[in-house]
Amino acid sequence: MRRLAPGEVFPVLLPGGVEACVRIQSVDGGVLTGVCEAEESGRPGRPLPPIVLFQALPKGSKMDLIVRQAAEGGLAEVVPFASEYSVPRDGAGEEKIRRWERIIREARQQSGSRIATVLHRPLSMDGLFDYWEELKSRPLPDARNPQNPRRAPKQSLGLFFHQSPLAEAGLHDYLESNPEIVAFAVGPEGGFSSAEAALFQAAGFKALTIGDTVLRTETAALYGAAAIRTILLERTLWMRSGNE
Repeated sequence: MRRLAPGEVFPVLLPGGVEACVRIQSVDGGVLTGVCEAEESGRPGRPLPPIVLFQALPKGSKMDLIVRQAAEGGLAEVVPFASEYSVPRDGAGEEKIRRWERIIREARQQSGSRIATVLHRPLSMDGLFDYWEELKSRPLPDARNPQNPRRAPKQSLGLFFHQSPLAEAGLHDYLESNPEIVAFAVGPEGGFSSAEAALFQAAGFKALTIGDTVLRTETAALYGAAAIRTILLERTLWMRSGNE
């Protein structure tokens, strides 16, 4: 946890969901006293859409690292699933689920992420696609219409990382559609089979190849999350430069 001193300012999330800044007045006996100076006007451009990681179950304890990095990176959801090359085909027991939930809590505390990363119980491949259809129709907050604060997303984007060059476009091109929800799927050791790749494409997912190197599954998850978030965070800049 960061060491803050009187006079310093840090961001907070108020009970109503409004972001604000608090200036520290004193820190005494483990009690911090501060004053809320102003509500934050928000970052330039539109807020980030929810980003969901569909992670094929990997070997051993690799899922611990994947879950931690997802929470630190501000992903909205982590959805484990059993794929053809997953070694733990029977999913995860209660002990593992509780450990992953604890890891998420610790990661959010350490990183200060304001996004409450949701962990799901492992799904089958069929269950994964069913959940994707549910996500695409799930109502989202609508900041432009306070009287009717929730609406269905107008644009969704599903991606899957694949070792074969199936990509029809680059990540920038895919994200230019201004999706209001993004899901990306990462395979286990060995990646996705050709049959699984066909299933993803039939479900509307876009294939993406990560460079010319073979990444570990835990590295691919972090790489994908970082790339998607960075492009979305900077889209006001690159979209503006593209219009010049």
